[in-house]
Amino acid sequence: MEKLVIAYSGGLDTSYCAKYLSQEEGFEVHAVSVNTGGFSKAEIEDIEEKALALGATSYTSIDAVSTFYDKVVKYLIFGNVLRNNTYPLSVSAERIVQAIEIVNHAKKVGAKYIAHGSTGAGNDQVRFDMIFQILAPEIEIITPIRDKKLAREEEINYLQQNGIDYSWEKAKYSVNKGLWGTSVGGDETLTSHLSLPESAYPSQLEKELPKELKLTFKNGELVALDDKEDTPVANIEKLSDIASKYAIGRDIHVGDTIIGIKGRVGFEAAAPVIIIKAHHLLEKHTLSKWQQYQKEQMGNFYGMLLHEGNYLDEVMRNIEAFLTDTQKHVSGDVFVTLHPYRFELNGIASDHDLMNASFGSYGEINKGWTADDAKGFIKILSNSGKIANHVNQDL
Repeated sequence: MEKLVIAYSGGLDTSYCAKYLSQEEGFEVHAVSVNTGGFSKAEIEDIEEKALALGATSYTSIDAVSTFYDKVVKYLIFGNVLRNNTYPLSVSAERIVQAIEIVNHAKKVGAKYIAHGSTGAGNDQVRFDMIFQILAPEIEIITPIRDKKLAREEEINYLQQNGIDYSWEKAKYSVNKGLWGTSVGGDETLTSHLSLPESAYPSQLEKELPKELKLTFKNGELVALDDKEDTPVANIEKLSDIASKYAIGRDIHVGDTIIGIKGRVGFEAAAPVIIIKAHHLLEKHTLSKWQQYQKEQMGNFYGMLLHEGNYLDEVMRNIEAFLTDTQKHVSGDVFVTLHPYRFELNGIASDHDLMNASFGSYGEINKGWTADDAKGFIKILSNSGKIANHVNQDL
């Protein structure tokens, strides 16, 4: 029996693949799930039980939450990455790390095949296949759902005929939870005009009284909440728990898929949105205008390449080096107030704050230059406009 590693989530598609590949194709199936946030111990145990019942020889759960932060999330914060100015790349960023962990596991167990349950109509097939092909071109990729163009009903019938009768009733909304946000899909997101109802979001409004928070950053990383220091991962999880009770961070992202069609997806990402906006405000105070301008270009480019599965291109390491270097002085506190469905950024305190009153106060008084200095500066600054106007006024 040839060894095959399957990216197993416990859902219908990967359950069909596990059963079909072990029973019909005769593979020695090794199921792997990669936790990038959002899985409880009980959920992992349930996934393992299902995988083994479906014929898998082994099941492995890989904890990659810290890896996800160190390899990807950190740079999404440094780059203030919101795809189309909206989406913090919650799911697409996870898939990259999951694919890398899966292919590494396949090499470890000596598998000649890797399977996943992606369809032929989404982004994940591209992300998984690209990572697999780049890191292990010798391993063959098998995708039964994509290749056989299977309908949901066909998968359910096959499993039931083979004694697997879990509850496969399709949930009204598909929810994918991770460290960097939760995606929400439903009938409404398949249209261009309908919004998701309140009930579609996993986190409901529980708190209504405003709450003030202090976010402390050191070299661009979130190191404390209200002066309580912890790891960036733990702080993200704590902030998510606090802010999700205010139903903050909900939106619907509209974007271009890798395969060229438009797509909509709902999401809630309370902690990611607050962290990115707070981090960006701190940068406005601590970075030069040219640093901010160049970071905006590079951050947007980084997010696009990551979204489209190009994580392993060496240019990503170049951009990460640039983004890391820009964070040398991005340290300080950001003061935030949470309200139902929204938040306010009140201000910052930083030793690196370039809004230094010793040089002057905007619109009030100048201390670092004289009135004559200002007049001369403005006169020279207007030269190019004067020349253009003089040359072209009679044309």
